[in-house]
Amino acid sequence: MNEPIKSHKTRREQREHVIELLYQLDLLETKSFDQTQYPFVNESVQGVIDNRAKIDQVITAHLVSYTIKRLSYVDRAIIRFAVYELYFTETPAEIIIDEALKLTRLFTDEGNDKSVAFNNRVIDTIHKALKG
Repeated sequence: MNEPIKSHKTRREQREHVIELLYQLDLLETKSFDQTQYPFVNESVQGVIDNRAKIDQVITAHLVSYTIKRLSYVDRAIIRFAVYELYFTETPAEIIIDEALKLTRLFTDEGNDKSVAFNNRVIDTIHKALKG
């Protein structure tokens, strides 16, 4: 039997959609995307687009022996989204970091947790710096 079409995405699925869209925008070097039916997705993607220069400046300042262009497109999308949320939303940092690490496991980790450890270190360092 066919599964029913799911018309509602969970917040985690919406976060996955945000990463997919940010990845595509970065890969295609564009700033326009088709709006979705989910305000969270639209606001998050647009927020990253509108604040990308500031977000990238923050990321660059906290990368050690690395450049932002050296990050994979997906890791760059995950870190940008996390920094956007840390900087521009009221979402608790613990949730943002936890979700970013789950997205890393889903999209880029190869089973050895190296990507998770790297992204965690970068996002945590940025979080501590923003707390001031």
